[in-house]
Amino acid sequence: MTGRDVAEKMLHDHDIYDVQITCIEGELTDHYNPETKTVNLSKEVYHGANVAAVAVAAHECGHAVQHATAYAPLKMRSALVPVVSFSSKWMSWILLIGMMTLHVFPQLMLIGICLFAATTLFSFITLPVEVNASQRAVNWLREAGITDNETTEMASDALHSAAYTYVVAALSSLATLVYYILIFLGNSRR
Repeated sequence: MTGRDVAEKMLHDHDIYDVQITCIEGELTDHYNPETKTVNLSKEVYHGANVAAVAVAAHECGHAVQHATAYAPLKMRSALVPVVSFSSKWMSWILLIGMMTLHVFPQLMLIGICLFAATTLFSFITLPVEVNASQRAVNWLREAGITDNETTEMASDALHSAAYTYVVAALSSLATLVYYILIFLGNSRR
């Protein structure tokens, strides 16, 4: 089965018929868009008939299942998207100007820290969403008979490796947030 075949089967097995599966350009561009109700698969995944393609397709459908079942962390993450979009757009400039004017106008740096904290929170809320989508994918692949014992483990390993990128991103964001807080606090003691 191709990634597209697996995606369609997983959606239908979960009684989801209002989500479209599309083929998109790029590598590592696979994602589920809850606004347009589309599972967007890269060409390699869409047409791929290997364990990695099947695992990625099932993972993205896991997000569609989360959406259909109103999975709380996904709802929380979706609610934060407008805040994070705003924060991401302005925080770098505000932090830069805030550091340059720290002795004159420290409140600007504090505003930048608050904006950065919103993006850090988003990255931590993303963790359970991604882990749950992978768990749903691996369980369904096994239960549907798409994978056997050996290939289920391979799919699980591939998805766990992908999940570690989210862990690293969250920890990196937290470390950067702490760094900015220490700069701010160091200035306030002077």
